[in-house]
Amino acid sequence: MKISVKVPATTGNIGPGFDSIGMALPIYNTVTIEETVLPGTGVQINVISDNNTVDDLSLEHIPLDENSIIYKAVELLYNSIGQTPSELKITVHSQIPIAKGLGSSSSVIVGGLLAANELLGKPADEVALLSIAAEVEGHPDNVTAAIKGGLVLSAKDDDGRIIYSKLNWPEEWQITLCIPDYELATDIARSVLPKEVPLDDAVYNAQRLAMFVQAINTKDTELMKTALHDRLHQPYRIKLVPGLERITENLKHEDNVIGCVLSGAGPSILIISHKNGIDKIHSIVKDTWASLNVKAEVLTLPVENNGAEIITYDN
Repeated sequence: MKISVKVPATTGNIGPGFDSIGMALPIYNTVTIEETVLPGTGVQINVISDNNTVDDLSLEHIPLDENSIIYKAVELLYNSIGQTPSELKITVHSQIPIAKGLGSSSSVIVGGLLAANELLGKPADEVALLSIAAEVEGHPDNVTAAIKGGLVLSAKDDDGRIIYSKLNWPEEWQITLCIPDYELATDIARSVLPKEVPLDDAVYNAQRLAMFVQAINTKDTELMKTALHDRLHQPYRIKLVPGLERITENLKHEDNVIGCVLSGAGPSILIISHKNGIDKIHSIVKDTWASLNVKAEVLTLPVENNGAEIITYDN
């Protein structure tokens, strides 16, 4: 049996929602799991890039053995029903850029889990799948958005269960994704964050997150401009993302721009704007990064409202 799952890219945090807001975007990885007929072959993992968004150097950083996050996710699922994965071939067709803050790790965790669950006859429900995915990833925002699609608020309960709620992204607001040609590993981006933050900063972010939800629900542009500010992660990561501060400053002069934030841990940047003046936004970002000898891909994209889906199911 062979099962393939198509999983969208995700952007996390979106300003104040550190580890709690995720949104799916229409860039995809496809994870295929099939049972092999040769006994003793164990679990084989292959990663294939179909385009230039993932280069050979990036692929070299992905463990293809039992240290792989894909294997860990599949193993946890099998263990939950008293089994051990064996004689499986896992193939990842990669289109989501790696180490760019676009949920590449979440996509393969989710793809591996959903494919393995189908292979096993669906022993795990959504609650179990979300819990396993968040355990492997370490936080729920990206994996929840990858599974459910759209814009999602998520939190981990004391018992490990993931609680989530979907919000409707305003159609009037455009999303522009800016992907520089350098990488930033998530563990490095997390290493610069303090273990404790001042109470004032925690309160500041709680206030902005509340404003974020209200701004989404009411399509309030001015409220969203205030809501997108953050004190928990972006001030510490800005030094790891050359050009972010300058791009943010240059975009302040554009009336149609609502805000500019890191995508996840970075280095990709997410710009939220009205639908006019998109070409100007693209030019500002590319020109600013070019002045720092950084090449970039700039894409204006819709929200992907569909989460991971099974695209092939061969018996």
